[in-house]
Amino acid sequence: MSDALLEVNGLDAFYGDAQTLFSVSMRLKRGEMLALIGANGAGKSTFLKSIVGLVGSKRGEIRFQGKSIVDRPAYEIVSEGIALVPEGRKLFPSLSLEENLLLGGKVRRAGIWTLNSVYELFPALRDRRKTPATLLSGGQQQMVAIGRALMSNPVLLLLDELSLGLAPVVIKEIYALLPKITQSGLSVIVVEQDVTRALRVSNRFICMLEGRVSLEGDPGTFTHDQITAAYFGA
Repeated sequence: MSDALLEVNGLDAFYGDAQTLFSVSMRLKRGEMLALIGANGAGKSTFLKSIVGLVGSKRGEIRFQGKSIVDRPAYEIVSEGIALVPEGRKLFPSLSLEENLLLGGKVRRAGIWTLNSVYELFPALRDRRKTPATLLSGGQQQMVAIGRALMSNPVLLLLDELSLGLAPVVIKEIYALLPKITQSGLSVIVVEQDVTRALRVSNRFICMLEGRVSLEGDPGTFTHDQITAAYFGA
């Protein structure tokens, strides 16, 4: 029996007639944090969206906790315990901060994450809980997006472009909180443009180039030049 929490084998993905992923395979263990790096257009976001059922045209095998989740609708995949923090946050602008958080709890999975525990993780959100999402800063919106995902009490958390568009001080604050998020046993895949930061917090990494895996392994086993070559295809 496989010890993998998530197992992807030979994944191809398409947008219309254009193929964006080419035979991508990976394994993620329980409690592991994996950095997914690569240049813009490498296929990182498409890979995450394929896992959660947001890319309909694909082939290959995706297994989560031993069960196939290929061709299952996104709402069923969330119920199984996978939550995505999408690129750009994607909050509901007509709802308040707290209403956005509560949407994550609609899945009704049992676990430690509630409104109170999210506010304990992100104290800055508590006093702004009635504020419309559109009036929050970029950092606060990212905290809400993470909190909303945690409210579903996932087993696997997918973070797409975690630091995109955020001030350095906010990025540092969010990354400092990741150990608190993962200490409950959560597994994490983080897509990140800041390669150095991503590799520093991760157990393993996968580098993608033009829809294919170009390098993977323990960050400590590769030189900066090797990672750069895999990143840019040099």
